[in-house]
Amino acid sequence: MQLSLLDNMKRLLLPLLAALALLTAVNGEHLKGPKELIVTTESTKESIELAKYLKDNGVVKYSAYWCPNCLDQSELFGKEAYKELNVVECASDGKNSQTQLCINKKIEGFPSWEINGKIIIGVQTLKELSELTGFKY
Repeated sequence: MQLSLLDNMKRLLLPLLAALALLTAVNGEHLKGPKELIVTTESTKESIELAKYLKDNGVVKYSAYWCPNCLDQSELFGKEAYKELNVVECASDGKNSQTQLCINKKIEGFPSWEINGKIIIGVQTLKELSELTGFKY
């Protein structure tokens, strides 16, 4: 029995469309609540120590959940160390948003670091953050 071209297309396209619909539903679920960065890398002992030092010394990271550079910065620390940082979410629809604080601080780019009252824009390596803050491993 020979299938028509239309029957072949239906046979191939219907499962594909069903799979795409399922993926959209599954992947869109996280967009319903407040949005936040999801850090997946593992922290090192040193990155956790640095994060705690930064927090203890009043260093603040200004961030936006949708910012790829912010995610890159956070991944340098790893998920355990990231939890130790003092992070201010600037996106108005982000989790625990503090948009007005970001406006008051005149944050112009992400990520931004506030170190000793000075705003430094851009991804900083852990070594650069150590040097900027006087942290010694």
